[in-house]
Amino acid sequence: MLSCRHLIGHLRRQASTVAARVLAPGYVEVQEEKGSALKYPQVWLRDNCQCPECFHAATRARKSHWERGPVNIEVAKVDYNREQQQLEVVWQDKHKSSFDIAWLRERDFGEAARQRYLDEVYKPPAQLWGKSQFEAVRKEFNYQDVIQQDAVLQAWLEALAIQGFAILKGAPDDINVAKHLAERIGYIKRTTYGDVFEVKSKPNAGNYAYLMTPLPLHTDMPYYEYKAGINILHTLVQSASSGGANTLTDGFNVANEMRRQHPADFEVLRSVPVNWFDIGHDGDASRPFHSIWRSPVICLDVDGRFARINQNTTKRDSRFTVPLEQAVAWYRAYDKFLELAQSEAVEFKTQAGDVFVFNNLRMLHGRTAYEDAPGNKRHLVGAYVDWDIIYSKLRTLKYPNAKD
Repeated sequence: MLSCRHLIGHLRRQASTVAARVLAPGYVEVQEEKGSALKYPQVWLRDNCQCPECFHAATRARKSHWERGPVNIEVAKVDYNREQQQLEVVWQDKHKSSFDIAWLRERDFGEAARQRYLDEVYKPPAQLWGKSQFEAVRKEFNYQDVIQQDAVLQAWLEALAIQGFAILKGAPDDINVAKHLAERIGYIKRTTYGDVFEVKSKPNAGNYAYLMTPLPLHTDMPYYEYKAGINILHTLVQSASSGGANTLTDGFNVANEMRRQHPADFEVLRSVPVNWFDIGHDGDASRPFHSIWRSPVICLDVDGRFARINQNTTKRDSRFTVPLEQAVAWYRAYDKFLELAQSEAVEFKTQAGDVFVFNNLRMLHGRTAYEDAPGNKRHLVGAYVDWDIIYSKLRTLKYPNAKD
């Protein structure tokens, strides 16, 4: 069976002597002559038995242990079959299991192997950057190359995952560009603003982005529990005025600096929930929305890494459903966060045919004020894609033959 880590090429093919033994309490060890010992919990081995009785190979699914875990079944005997290169296990209930040594290596519980899987298969680690590193991390791709070449598509998605943004050049004068890019990845994310949305000045605007005033650094849709993953912004018409420039800050870098410089304030922003909201409609009063999500400014994942930044002054509710003393401390910490974000912000101006794409869970983006003129109305078309879809596409590009 091939796996992602096998395809990465980090696994060692060894024809050396291998020995297996039962360790007390509750472990099995496989010792290779040229390599460290591989150690596995007995309960894990039984849970992952690959025999046809326990495992349905075509669907890569367990057939057993649905009602209870196999916690009370112990190993009676282990051996290593050198000819088959398999660990063979006989259990106390007479059940027999066999595991390919390559399969076991791929599932090594050692720290290095676990980290390699997390970094190379699960999610590429983010490269944090500040204002002085912007030009070094900025990556540009040709739009048609992304559409037509899988290798370029992969490189683009990796840039979004690692650096957090990228710019595509040479897109056609077509309102469907953002939609085509979303569908090139997989599936577009439909929101209360539709499949795609237009960013341009509108009379009686229902969203602050539809004004010509400065748009402060923010993330889109902090009021969504399942917040949009990437924002695809295609510039159809750029303002001929001196304004309309993009602003951008790496929110993960700002959070990291908060943790380093102001650890107590970092903890406040990590722990105090904020009410984010969006009430109204997008031009159709018969389809109103009332979105609310409570979440801190800084969100970490299960491994303690930065997972999501929530920041949108225009969508932060006046209702603050926390104890009084937490609110005061939060404002002090929030002020430091904004100060750092502004100090690290970069400014650039996309042109017609450019597509600015960024990680909406990470990047704070904004816009300088601009002025429309007769015959020149700034016009962008955007779309969203969820990170679940992006990571899935990235893995299928990197490991097209992966089975498990």
